[in-house]
Amino acid sequence: MTLTGNWSYPTAIRFGAGRIAELPEACAEVGIRNPLLVTDRGLAVLEITGHALDILDAAGLGRALFAGADSNPTGANLDDGVAAYLAGGHDGVIAFGGGSGLDLGKMVAFMAGQTRPVWDFEDVGDWWTRADAAAIAPIVAVPTTAGTGSEVGRAAVLTDTATRAKKIIFHPRVLPGAVICDPELTIGLPREMTAGTGLDAFAHCVEAYSSPHYHPMSQGIALEGMRIVIDALPRAVENGSDLKARADMMSAALMGATAFQKGLGAIHALSHPVGALCNTHHGTTNAVCMPAVLNLNAPAIAERFDRAAPYLGIEGGFDGFRAFVQGFNDSLGIPRRLSDLGVSRERIPELAAMALKDPSCGGNPVPLTAANVTALFEACI
Repeated sequence: MTLTGNWSYPTAIRFGAGRIAELPEACAEVGIRNPLLVTDRGLAVLEITGHALDILDAAGLGRALFAGADSNPTGANLDDGVAAYLAGGHDGVIAFGGGSGLDLGKMVAFMAGQTRPVWDFEDVGDWWTRADAAAIAPIVAVPTTAGTGSEVGRAAVLTDTATRAKKIIFHPRVLPGAVICDPELTIGLPREMTAGTGLDAFAHCVEAYSSPHYHPMSQGIALEGMRIVIDALPRAVENGSDLKARADMMSAALMGATAFQKGLGAIHALSHPVGALCNTHHGTTNAVCMPAVLNLNAPAIAERFDRAAPYLGIEGGFDGFRAFVQGFNDSLGIPRRLSDLGVSRERIPELAAMALKDPSCGGNPVPLTAANVTALFEACI
């Protein structure tokens, strides 16, 4: 079976091996004639980025590059990116990379025409309506990992260095107008990064499926997304050149980010402050936190996972799923404790206070309190 297709949900997606060659057509589709490719520092020097710039250059679109995204992008990164965008007279952004490059690229396109600080558009209530929607530049997204699904997201995560907090910036028009999902771009991803990013996609699906909010479409997408990760991620980790496994994981990343319109929960509420304060990898942090969060949420989610487990090929209902998750992490080389990622017990009060302010709390099936969030961090560290 050829894993290729043109999809229109949740945005225009060109999916398939080799489709990075269609980058000029994707730019034309959204009206970009002078793009700025935004990525992270590590990716900027790799062959896949140079190849993308060569494709743009050959089509007369230049090879403008901004590679100032940190692994956890900051407001300062955004300021530098907007300055580069305006200095180059650009009319759109190609957000290129993993979560950091995609999120920062989307934010550069969003903020280049705004007059208010980016923090005024945090995902709180209807703050997104403060933005001048007409001033948001067009975006083409090109993921090079299979995890965050930010290529089909309407938000981005930025670290506010003044408060040391990760904040979610939301606007419906931050959803890229065109996406190229080319699994060949993920072939060179190291084993550890393949596992960590893949488990980010898994966490998105698990939390969306667990969320108490009503969204049957997202519920179905989350269930199938979990099944795909369980099947494909071990193959992608074991053999990074397995193109089918890479394509399946790229699909699962899309599905996780689409599904979490239904909500996220305590896994992300914990991992966001850990990432902001300790600069840990987001997907790996999610994976470490997942077993403890499943324990907390058991009374509210056991019945739905009892129904899901047989479809996922797991025996024993929710208890079987919970045991599977820890074994899955272990098989992929994920640490069992946050302390293995450099997080110290002394930081628990600060981390717990930040977690309780995270908007992901609202999607957790068990209400989060200072007591149970502190207990979660104790269990994870």
